[in-house]
Amino acid sequence: MCVAGTAVVAQETRTNVPSPDQTMVLAAQVMLDAASFSPGEIDGRAGANLTRAVAAFQKSRGLTTSGQLDDATFERLRQEFRDQPAFVSYTVTDADVAGPFRPDIPSDLVAQSKLPSLDYRDPLEALAEKFHASPALLRWLTPGLSELRVGAQIIVPNVMASEAVATAAESRQNGIRIVVTKQTSALTVEDASGAVLFFAPVTTGSRHDPLPIGKWKVTGVQQMPVFHYNPRLFWDANPTHSKAKIAAGPNNPVGVAWIDLSKPHYGIHGTPEPSKIGHLESHGCVRMTNWDVRRVLQWATPGTAVVFR
Repeated sequence: MCVAGTAVVAQETRTNVPSPDQTMVLAAQVMLDAASFSPGEIDGRAGANLTRAVAAFQKSRGLTTSGQLDDATFERLRQEFRDQPAFVSYTVTDADVAGPFRPDIPSDLVAQSKLPSLDYRDPLEALAEKFHASPALLRWLTPGLSELRVGAQIIVPNVMASEAVATAAESRQNGIRIVVTKQTSALTVEDASGAVLFFAPVTTGSRHDPLPIGKWKVTGVQQMPVFHYNPRLFWDANPTHSKAKIAAGPNNPVGVAWIDLSKPHYGIHGTPEPSKIGHLESHGCVRMTNWDVRRVLQWATPGTAVVFR
């Protein structure tokens, strides 16, 4: 099936064919992701994250900034995506199912500290994150998907069409800054002229731990960080909890990366729960999907300016 010239791969035998509106939303989420305007988790839902990503894209391209997926916006996305299919067939590899996997991860942070690693729960979760999608969407795209085996063909978002738009070296030369805006629950990477190079939804704090408005700097970056849990820094911590060290992994409380800031105890980091980004409050830090925080790493070097507004 096609929407405005953007092909969406589908199996002839599927019975849960999407409506035209849902097909457009899915295609737009993939194209926005590739254009470096992340809608967060690709799930086929027309929610607040999609509206904000569309509005940011429209503004950056000089289009009417409505947040609505109108014909002009969809056409511009289609042109920049170069008429590639929004969804493609993918063959499951040995690496996809090799693990290690950890199906039973407790929600309690102290209990998590007893585990040697915080790996993906199963191959489906790992593949969903690889393709920036919800596990439910991957099941829906490939009807009858019950077990992921090497050689299996599944349908996935074509997020591999996304290309890096800058390098860390370029960011130091061009006055890049990372901006987090509370009102829109968004992080942007902007060049010296204010042009947006990257946009993504974030979770930015709560009334207990508000976003610390001001100007800060990146002081360091850790990939696959160990999380040092200090219950004194969590207003809702279990009173019986003590300090604990939680092993690294994509399901670690801070995900796959931690960008340390000059503001003590604050950072920009990943998450084990991508579906909640942009929708729920955090304990003060700026939380992103694991794939989006990985993209921010290309600009986040010691000394990079960070603005919370």
